[in-house]
Amino acid sequence: MKQLLISIALTASALLAGGQALAADCGKVVIGEMNWASGEFLARLDGFILKEGYGCEVEYLTAGTMPQVTSMNEKGSPDFASELWANAAAVAIDAAVGEGRLVKLNPAPISGAGEGWFVSAAAAAAYPELKTIDDIIKRPDLFPHPEDPGKGGLHTCPPGWGCQLATANLFRALDMEAKGWKIIETGSGAGLNGSISKAGERNENWIGYHWAPTLLVGKYNLKQVDLNSGFDQAHWDNCISKAVEECANPKRSNWTVSEVVSLAQTDFAKREPAAADYIKARTFGLELLGKYLTYMGDNQASGEDTAIEFLLKEESAWNGWVSASALTRIKAAL
Repeated sequence: MKQLLISIALTASALLAGGQALAADCGKVVIGEMNWASGEFLARLDGFILKEGYGCEVEYLTAGTMPQVTSMNEKGSPDFASELWANAAAVAIDAAVGEGRLVKLNPAPISGAGEGWFVSAAAAAAYPELKTIDDIIKRPDLFPHPEDPGKGGLHTCPPGWGCQLATANLFRALDMEAKGWKIIETGSGAGLNGSISKAGERNENWIGYHWAPTLLVGKYNLKQVDLNSGFDQAHWDNCISKAVEECANPKRSNWTVSEVVSLAQTDFAKREPAAADYIKARTFGLELLGKYLTYMGDNQASGEDTAIEFLLKEESAWNGWVSASALTRIKAAL
């Protein structure tokens, strides 16, 4: 009996030491969580894996693109942003990367992602002659502004999203106000999504900003608008993606090819190499990510609940992202 008690005590001590060692392996990690569905899902997935698999103490900073980048640049927090659409802040990000303060830890966490202006399936089906933005601009009557039905309405992004700046400047570049259009301020991500859902359920015409992958693009079969233009990276970075006051003479442009990255503090990548290796390996295709965004929407599930559902159902997709020991711990936590 004495030997048994000693054995139990030693085992308990070893387990405790192992837990302490695990905790010591990874300290506090602040994750930048974007305020839209895929951004929430990816951040909460990262948080669960880093906490349960690597022993990190996890916190979240929830905000839009521009506030996240500003905070990373000026405050050194968050440690990383799971899903950052880098085009909106390309100049600031590239400068910080060039100075060695930030690093694009995963240059493609979502393969095939894209953004721009979309029209509803109803509009695309009923008016096949609307092939480019120029065709659409000629028909403001088909997309009436809810507060001024005599004008066409273009739905923009909420404040703090980089796409709000680009939409405002492209609206000006295309001289849409003079051609009978007004911007519809959506106020929030929920407001933008609500406008799409309303149009989709009622089979109504709609035009505005969105991106893929999202539940709504797939569910309502939104069609991306051809902006019928070339693309100048320097003009996009130094004018289109800037505030209106900093873009005196915007020129029409295709939407920039989307660069979606997991952006991190360089010192975080050095301080937590195991966590950094996981982030580098974690990549979603549109189909797989769309599957879980659909689950999230259909079940009104939180990002964390959706992350757990993904981990339970898709082990073959994620087990290669983590170390063998982290895999064992994550499975035990599930």
